Amino acid sequence: MKTVLRAVCLVGALLIAPGVVAAQDVAITNARIIVGSGQVINSGTIIVKGGKIVSVTAGAAPTQGLRVIDAKGMSAMPGFIDGHKHVNNYNADQMKSLIEAGYTTVLAGGGPAEQNIALRDRIEKGEVGPRVIASGQVNLRQTPAEARAAIQALAKQGIKHTGEIGLTPEPAPPQSEIEVLKAIVDEAKKVGIQVNVHAVSSPAMVAAVDAGVTRLVHLPNKDFTTYDQAERVAQTGSIVAGLIAFGAPNIDTLSAAPAAVQWPKDNTVRFRDGKPWPEAIAGANRDPKGRAVGTEAGYTIVNARRIWDADPNHQTISYSTDQNAADLVVLEHELKSYSIVFSMADIHRIIGLNAARYVGMADQIGTLEMGKLADIILIDGNPTLNIYEMLKTKVVLKEGKVVVDKR
Repeated sequence: MKTVLRAVCLVGALLIAPGVVAAQDVAITNARIIVGSGQVINSGTIIVKGGKIVSVTAGAAPTQGLRVIDAKGMSAMPGFIDGHKHVNNYNADQMKSLIEAGYTTVLAGGGPAEQNIALRDRIEKGEVGPRVIASGQVNLRQTPAEARAAIQALAKQGIKHTGEIGLTPEPAPPQSEIEVLKAIVDEAKKVGIQVNVHAVSSPAMVAAVDAGVTRLVHLPNKDFTTYDQAERVAQTGSIVAGLIAFGAPNIDTLSAAPAAVQWPKDNTVRFRDGKPWPEAIAGANRDPKGRAVGTEAGYTIVNARRIWDADPNHQTISYSTDQNAADLVVLEHELKSYSIVFSMADIHRIIGLNAARYVGMADQIGTLEMGKLADIILIDGNPTLNIYEMLKTKVVLKEGKVVVDKR
């Protein structure tokens, strides 16, 4: 038995060592499968071949010739997707930490295109870490013609996403910024670049979508979004990449991490001064139409739910962290805030399928379905119960390659 355990440990060490890891044909058996589309298979099998999922079935399936991973007692989920994270200066240890937390895809939130491209290439050459989608900087402090030229320069580098473009939040973006933003959006459409805008007030958010932007990297944290504003976002097909915990009660900035986030043991949400969060914020109070009414701080959480509710298809809210603190701390930080107003099934969709839509890869990742890339995490527990179970990633497959194995 000791020999077998030693062999397993050695294999695990090799799997997370630097160097290109070959895709394997794998069968994940006896897993609780959280598909990501709302379906949960209590015990099933996932077959992976050539880096892609070829079948997801309830019960057993033929496994001849495949490497078998017995996931009894574990849950399989799509790898987490972060739609906005500043990783341009990340080193190898930080990238490894990200994937060990369960992230398999990250959209670089900002920084020079050259840095993001270099990081993407490091990962593609075999460094352990999540898939990196590179972005490039464009700003509003230039003429429309200069902004168009900046977009063309990104296109020549093969960039498909801008980094965050900051709009003045209060009282509202000036018309000069809007004119430059419109030029950026127009030019980006011509070359297939997704424009990502930093709009942290509701007026800025609406101004951005009215200018043609469909990707917003932050929820408004300066004010409460009205239902009319939320419906405007939904009508345009825009998606907001969460960052729901930014400025939320009881959660100070994570720039001083790795100190653990302090949260009441009874899971009662409290302000920083210790007072319980009023029920109104969580939606107990209703307006004449039966919609939740927020009355105090906690803008992002209320706004997330309003923007979510404005879209009957619930595609408007996705996931991001922005922060570069300890990854499990940040993950817990965000998920706790989501859990105040979202169900576990909603959270799985937000960090999976909706985040995949945000980064433009919904046809390849975000759910565990036939034909999609085998970005799969195995969690030691049942993440349908609460967010804490989502902090227990043990095994990570990225495109069918086992890159983390902590069993």
